[in-house]
Amino acid sequence: MNKPLRRIAIFCGLLVLTLLIRDNWLQYVQADELKEDEHNRRVAIERYASPRGDIIVDGKAITSHATTEGDFKYKRTYKDGAMWAPVTGYVSQAFGATQLESIDDGILTGNDDRLFFRNTLDMITGKKREGGNVVTTLNSAAQKAAYDGLKKQGAKGAVVAIEPSTGKILSMASYPSYDPTSIAGSNDAAGEAWNKLQKKNNPDDPMLNRALREVYPPGSTFKVVTAAAALEHGKYDSADEKTDSPLPWTMPGTTTELKNEGNIPCEDATLREALRVSCNTVFGKLGYDLGNDKMLETAKKFGFTEEQFVPVRSSASVFSDGMNDSQVALSSIGQYNTAATPLQMAMVTSAIANNGTLMKPYMVDELQAPNLDTIEKTDPEEMSKPLSADNAQILQSMMETVVEDGTGTNAQIDGVKVGGKTGTAQHGENNSKNPYAWFISYAKADDGSSPVAVAVVIEDDNAVRDDISGGGLAAPIAKNVMEAVIDSKK
Repeated sequence: MNKPLRRIAIFCGLLVLTLLIRDNWLQYVQADELKEDEHNRRVAIERYASPRGDIIVDGKAITSHATTEGDFKYKRTYKDGAMWAPVTGYVSQAFGATQLESIDDGILTGNDDRLFFRNTLDMITGKKREGGNVVTTLNSAAQKAAYDGLKKQGAKGAVVAIEPSTGKILSMASYPSYDPTSIAGSNDAAGEAWNKLQKKNNPDDPMLNRALREVYPPGSTFKVVTAAAALEHGKYDSADEKTDSPLPWTMPGTTTELKNEGNIPCEDATLREALRVSCNTVFGKLGYDLGNDKMLETAKKFGFTEEQFVPVRSSASVFSDGMNDSQVALSSIGQYNTAATPLQMAMVTSAIANNGTLMKPYMVDELQAPNLDTIEKTDPEEMSKPLSADNAQILQSMMETVVEDGTGTNAQIDGVKVGGKTGTAQHGENNSKNPYAWFISYAKADDGSSPVAVAVVIEDDNAVRDDISGGGLAAPIAKNVMEAVIDSKK
């Protein structure tokens, strides 16, 4: 071969080698990046070429699908969408996906690697790809009671209910809400609906999942955490031992007296009496006596300071380190910068009701293949033990007194033992805004076990300030949710 031909051959060989390298780079190195590129329309077309699998509650689908015109053949639809949006999230041809629709997208679309063998068989036989199902732990009656209660109240708020023995989430409602079906398509109507839901256009922020993503001052509901810390750290041994609680009590390092709501019997009150009438002075001084480190230790055992994944992410609840004495006192009654999600306060109540053991909360029971075979099953998992069984039972007896003869009587259920705690949390500059109304509670079965623990928070900007209380606004909703769970187990 002469020199010019040799050069041409080498050059052509280099071109072929470059093409092979480039082809392999695209197919193997950049494959995932190109697949997920927002400008890759083929992926989106394939994504909506077949119906998604369903999200299941109580054995029934709360999702479905409809055919559409254009490149995208199917879009998602929802049954009672506004009620279930805090659970499902949304999947939209134009705006992506959130929550369960996003986390379990591979199962729902049928693209999950665990479905590879089945998808290969379907390809060989010519069968169209199908999506699998996400089976939740939710209780439809409890969810309806929660959502209807919030809607009737007409104020922003949230409800979370948990099965204490397993950690299963039975209800997760947020209000105001939205119907995910309205934004599922890619047409002008979906775009208009999307714009109306954005916080900049709607101050009520209906797409905010208040059950998981909003943190509120928990007010007096946090006093059960302070009581747990006092029992666990040996400050007091029983519910009926008198505390060292002067009245008035000036917060250390200040000239400010910590006030109680009205003329209530708080001087040297027992833990039971202090929780029954909700004494700020008793629990504020108790937090100060225990100190920041012990209070923080107990709060962390209940789940504070860390995000939770159920599997949807929940914001971390707050109990601070490095506070001065008066800040610890205020934090111990759920004020200062203590803040909690409704999920967090349901976890606190659940641990107390479950004799001191906190189970990890979750809302996906299992993932199913299209033929309903189980791909993955969630097993209950112990998360922590914030307090001993003996101390949990002491705290239960205190919370039951609150409902029997205290601030929580609106949560009483005929024939059922109920424990609870009210909370009215101040917020805003100089506490100028309407307070948040809280109620946490559990119901107890005849055998002493608890089928449900609930947390409810209401933020009512339009209510008369003096009419706002956890017992008045939130307790009736908690009662209805507990009754719904109890009735569903009969």
